[in-house]
Amino acid sequence: MTIATMVLWVGIGLIAGWLASAVVGGGYGVIGDIVVGIVGSFLGALIFGSLHIASPLGGIAGTIFVAFIGAIVLLLLLRLANRSSHSH
Repeated sequence: MTIATMVLWVGIGLIAGWLASAVVGGGYGVIGDIVVGIVGSFLGALIFGSLHIASPLGGIAGTIFVAFIGAIVLLLLLRLANRSSHSH
């Protein structure tokens, strides 16, 4: 993996994580949003691939869109897990 690729993934992660935090609420700060966005990109790719759905956008915008959807799912799962752990 080149440095340019790593910077691209961090940038996509930051954008997707920040957007997802803005929609869902309760962000984790810059580093946390980057991690949520990067993990969300893998989760989004898994979801879209499993359902055989293509991104409605192409290029980087499509990658950010898929990562954004994955990051939203991840944040909702984290919120659900956090809620259930506090209820006991």
